[in-house]
Amino acid sequence: MINAADTAFILAAAGLVLLMTPGLALFYAGMVRSENVLGTIMQSLIMISIISIEWVYIGYSLSFGPDIGGVIGDLSWFALRGVTTAPSADYASTIPQLVFMIYQCMFAVITPALITGAFAERVRFAPFALFSLLWAILVYNPVCHWIWGSGGWLGKIGVLDFAGGLVVHATCGVAALVAVMIIGPRRGHGKVNFLPHNLPMTMLGTGLLWFGWFGFNGGSALAADGVAATAFVATHLAGMAGMAMWTVLEWLKLGKPTTLGAASGAISGLATITPAAGFVGPNAAVIIGLIAGLVCYYAVNLKARLQFDDSLDVVGIHGVGGLTGTLLLGVFASRAVNPGGVDGLLAGGGLDQLFYQGLGIVVVCGYTFVMSWLILKGIDRWLGLRVSVEAETQGLDYTEHSETAYN
Repeated sequence: MINAADTAFILAAAGLVLLMTPGLALFYAGMVRSENVLGTIMQSLIMISIISIEWVYIGYSLSFGPDIGGVIGDLSWFALRGVTTAPSADYASTIPQLVFMIYQCMFAVITPALITGAFAERVRFAPFALFSLLWAILVYNPVCHWIWGSGGWLGKIGVLDFAGGLVVHATCGVAALVAVMIIGPRRGHGKVNFLPHNLPMTMLGTGLLWFGWFGFNGGSALAADGVAATAFVATHLAGMAGMAMWTVLEWLKLGKPTTLGAASGAISGLATITPAAGFVGPNAAVIIGLIAGLVCYYAVNLKARLQFDDSLDVVGIHGVGGLTGTLLLGVFASRAVNPGGVDGLLAGGGLDQLFYQGLGIVVVCGYTFVMSWLILKGIDRWLGLRVSVEAETQGLDYTEHSETAYN
């Protein structure tokens, strides 16, 4: 039967997750140069349109529709045919399936938007939009079905992902890595200092992301219950711990803490707790957040040594954070916290769950790498991904959108 409280909670959570995409737009836009602000915002904002259309017509059915061999959903729910206000026994028995559909839509929207931070300031809009659509169909939808779909093969063998460590953060992080490899660095990378043009904008984006993350993780319980409360608390504690760790490390290295470092630490903690949020208690969440700040800090700093132009640290924060949290789920998860979950290593569950989590990482990352490479290479050869030298110098705002953010 439909539960009014659960339904209201998931509707509110869907709104919070939607808010994360414009929040991400501000987060990214503040870190680019002033001539690329609107172009960067547009790359995130347009995902609300492109991916929502894809989701309604084929994405939801491919991700959550009746299973085909554990690999993908069929198209029997094309254009939401048969998706009504009746609950779904396979996914959420106390809320309308239509509510579950729109909640999951918001996850599909933000995932390709996250990738854009890796190639900020140097990609043409039309090829980028085509890449995002194809990537959603060929990468996000299958991986989502494998782990969250009824009958998905990774979920059936025991791989767990509470709110998107693999489905969202690992896939976008690997795709970001591939994009940087294929598209190449910004012109002047290693010689020019690409300073953020508006850090207050980035801090505002951080706040909106943090706020939305409560819907992202808390709502993944799909009910207004104790698991939602667990995930909500774990989300905040990991975010604050990641911020604290990053700030301390930066302070020790540079002699002064920075607002950008604090923001990066918070996002690293939030990304890393995502796969484990509903399976771990408050103290474990703090430890996961501290580990996130440590691991992601050094991952981001490594790119300078490798001369790797991941413009806005998608690989180092979302990719590394998502994978770290996926593994730590196998360490800290406890049935005492969530009876429907598992016991990890520290709760007496042995190494079994760690093995399943590691297997999930290998499969998802390997598949995402290959498919992202094929999609990007194909589009690059057909249309050309990169803007011209002149356009990159003038900035995306004017050359791609005939606008300027500041007069």
